[in-house]
Amino acid sequence: MNVKAIVIGLMGLVSVEAAASDLSYEAYIDSDKRIKCLYGYAADKTGNHGAAISIFEDCIRRWNDVYSMIWLAQIYETGIGVPRDLEYATALMKRGAESDDEAGYSILARYHYGKALYLGIGTEQNREAGLHWLQRSADEGSTDAQAYLLELLAE
Repeated sequence: MNVKAIVIGLMGLVSVEAAASDLSYEAYIDSDKRIKCLYGYAADKTGNHGAAISIFEDCIRRWNDVYSMIWLAQIYETGIGVPRDLEYATALMKRGAESDDEAGYSILARYHYGKALYLGIGTEQNREAGLHWLQRSADEGSTDAQAYLLELLAE
């Protein structure tokens, strides 16, 4: 998955659609088209955090969209545009980790959830459960999880 290419392509789509209608991301909040989940990323990166949050929340509600869970979790983890909420961020990662999406974002959610459990970020520390999720993510091909597990072995 090349996120940069997706975003560049998305920006082109946004420009074409925006020229024909509203220039704001708010126009996509209530859309019933799943492509809007990608617009949430663009909205967040351009500083329209409110629209991004609304888009991600709707994508999660409508489609149990793991991509949106991950980005919304990162928003709440950093506290950019919202009060920081590590518990909510970790709960979103857990939900994504427990899902199986065709695009493979669940693998990324498993890595982040495993790391949160291992370190006790936004949840009670549980190294055994953290290692389980990290290993599952690594087994499914996450190079981040593989590298993190190697790092833990080196300690």
